[in-house]
Order: sequence, then structure tokens, then C-alpha cells
Amino acid sequence: MSILSAAISLFLVYNVLGNIPFYIAILKPFTPKRQKVILIREMLIALFILSLFGYFGEKVLTFLGLSQGILGISGGILLFIISLTMIFPKHTTEGTPDHEPMIVPIATPAMAGPGSIAAVMLYSQQMQSTWEVFLVIFLAWLPSLGFLLAASYIKYLVGERGLVAFERLGGLLISLIAVQMLTSGIIKLVKRNFNSPKTTESAVHVRKSKRLSPNQILYSFQI
Repeated sequence: MSILSAAISLFLVYNVLGNIPFYIAILKPFTPKRQKVILIREMLIALFILSLFGYFGEKVLTFLGLSQGILGISGGILLFIISLTMIFPKHTTEGTPDHEPMIVPIATPAMAGPGSIAAVMLYSQQMQSTWEVFLVIFLAWLPSLGFLLAASYIKYLVGERGLVAFERLGGLLISLIAVQMLTSGIIKLVKRNFNSPKTTESAVHVRKSKRLSPNQILYSFQI
């Protein structure tokens, strides 16, 4: 996966356009100038959180003994669930908090949520260097910041229905990415198990044993 395609995928996972009504509702009690200050601060916090997972993600996975296949399967399932919530959103009528939002809920989980963190950790294993992971995060983060700063204008131009259409379109694209991650993870896991030294040794043992019965050959593969 190239840097540009990974950045576009991560931008879709952020789902900034679909969450514009949420951001507007959260920041409604504050003045436009204060709203921009809050958004920039929260977006910088989200960038820091995602960068931490981008840097330490591969090291954590290596320490836990988790392979790319396992991460691809779990990340694909998680992204698919997120895509379903985007295609079939549940609109709640919860009141907005009176205090100024700090880290929660804008920085996390709105931006640096489970889906984006899982995607960043997956990219940390697929990319050749850590700087490429940081570049992917930044290329997805920068337009997201621009869209959020212009949220009021975007909502005025496209309306509620337009934002819903963007959200569902993004959910559809994320579902395709999730299926690709899931199938790639399954393929990598199968290849890893079948190409393990134990399986290869069993196959060599079978080829060298010319007088083994069919039951013995089958048993040698099952060991």
C-alpha cells in the first residue's frame, strides 16, 4: 500500500465530514474564535496520540507476539463494524456538555478512536520506516483539520442531507477497505502457518518416507 492510498484510507476512517454535525453541536456554546482554538488544540492532541501508536505500534505488537495477519483480521473486523455505524447511523439526542471539551470527546474517540488507532498500528507494520507512518498520519490529519475549521460553511453549503450522504459514502468505502484488510490478514495467517518450519519438516519427512501408509502420511502432517 502506497503512502497516498494509506493516507486516503485513514482520512476516511477519521470520518470528519460525517461527524461535522457532532463537532458543531459540541462547540455550539462557544464563540467562533474560541471554537477554532479548541479544534486546533484537540486536533494537535489527536495527532500526538496517533503518532505515539504509529511509533510504538510495531514494537508493542512484536512484544505481544502478534503478527500482521492477526492485526489485519482484527482491524478489518473493527473497521467493518465502524463502516456499518456510518452507513446506518444512530442519531442520539444527548445534550451538549457545559464545560469546554478537553481530549474527550473530540481528540479521542472522535479523531483518535479505535478504528484509526488500529489502522495506524497496521500501517506501522506495513510501511518501510516510521517516517512513512508519520507522513501517512499527517497527510490524513491536515485536510481533516481544514474541513473542521470550515465545518459551519460546509454544513451551510451541503446541508444535513449532504453530510449524511458523505458519511454513508465514506462508510461504504471503509467497508471495502475492511474486507481487504480482513482477507489479507487471513491469507498472511494461512501462509505463515503452512510455511512454518514444523510443517515444512513434516512435508520433507513424508517425501523421504516411501513406505508409509496413507494413515501414517496424514498423521505426519497433523503432528
